Amino acid sequence: MTPDERKAFKGQWLDQARRQDASHSERPGRQDAHPDLTDFSTLEGYRQISMMRSLASGAGVASPFFRCHDARAGAISQLQGRDVINFASYDYLGLAGDSRVIAATRHAIERYGTSVSASRIVAGERPFHQKLESALAQHYQSDDALVFVSGHATNVSTIAMLVGPRDLIVHDSLIHNSVLVGAKLSGATRMSFPHNDPDALDQLLRRHRQRFERVLVVIEGLYGMDGDTPDLTRFIAVKRHHQCWLMVDEAHSLGVLGATGKGLYQHCDVPAAEVDIWMGTLSKALASSGGYIAGCQPLIDTLRYLAPGFLYSVGLAPQLGAPAIRALELLEQEPWRVIALQHNAQRLLAGCRALGLETGHCQGHAIIPVILGDSAKATQLSHRLLEAGINVQPILYPAVPERSARLRFFVSSEHTHEQIDVTLQTLGGLMATSS
Repeated sequence: MTPDERKAFKGQWLDQARRQDASHSERPGRQDAHPDLTDFSTLEGYRQISMMRSLASGAGVASPFFRCHDARAGAISQLQGRDVINFASYDYLGLAGDSRVIAATRHAIERYGTSVSASRIVAGERPFHQKLESALAQHYQSDDALVFVSGHATNVSTIAMLVGPRDLIVHDSLIHNSVLVGAKLSGATRMSFPHNDPDALDQLLRRHRQRFERVLVVIEGLYGMDGDTPDLTRFIAVKRHHQCWLMVDEAHSLGVLGATGKGLYQHCDVPAAEVDIWMGTLSKALASSGGYIAGCQPLIDTLRYLAPGFLYSVGLAPQLGAPAIRALELLEQEPWRVIALQHNAQRLLAGCRALGLETGHCQGHAIIPVILGDSAKATQLSHRLLEAGINVQPILYPAVPERSARLRFFVSSEHTHEQIDVTLQTLGGLMATSS
């Protein structure tokens, strides 16, 4: 799509949006000043969805979202019966299809069934719960750990449990939605600081720390939209000086950062105990689904007995606990997977930059954004790449600002150099023809 075509499409979309607004106000039985508040199509969220659908339709492409994969989505996936190079999977170490992980999952189902059927405080523990939590605690050199059935709910429930109206939550400006939701539910005051800027955090706390009882600072180990990392040493110094808790969300950094994939603390050469709360997910490097918190015993005991997202939710299922345990073992036994992932990510990043593509602050850790500047261009390029046998998702407004719409490549240890080079060659050719 040329710049003139994109401009024309945006004009068409605005005209369509105005017509939709007019049609809403003209529906029978509705008074202009009093819209039908039972009509779900008046929800702001639905209007955003309609806008994204219109964007894809106007660009002459199918929606890039909810594509159906016909088989396991690793470095190669199958869409509509056709094999494609896949950059839309968090399976960073390729363990979701490993025969040993699958065997451990099958054995757990055969022994324990497919569900523990109730919360663990009611239905009791299973050995795999304790084994997984012990392994995670050991990984983070902490007293204990606790696993939740959802990564998003892990952040929401933990944050809402730990702080309240007399407290302050301070987070990176690019923090994940789950932190924002948890902060809102907690009733605590919420502030943000510029992305990856510990000096700005320090200045904010100098101005506001004395007004609050407890302060929770939340950062991520590897930022999922931009592919960059924080300077953990400097954030620890700030949190110490101002007597705050520091929470690190390791959703994308476990199994990715550090010489052997231990995460941000290894990457920054910092003792894990310097961080008060380690959070992560099981759904990426650990080939499962769910979330976890690791830390000191009082923290974990408080969450185990009082966090609503754990206490009132069913316990982790056997087919989720067992693969995470085996994947964590393989992460430790086979560090070559981490090395392969890191080499692949650096190869793709270097290739994108050689093509003159905008990659922002990306550091080459599994997540490589190609920032294109508008949603129409990102949607169209994603479609054309898929036609060429390469699956990569666009990230569009309002998920990101319109000026930073992008393609987001997730790299794995399973990608071959040939697959990466073919992707770069195809991407370069398509960018050249669309400019």
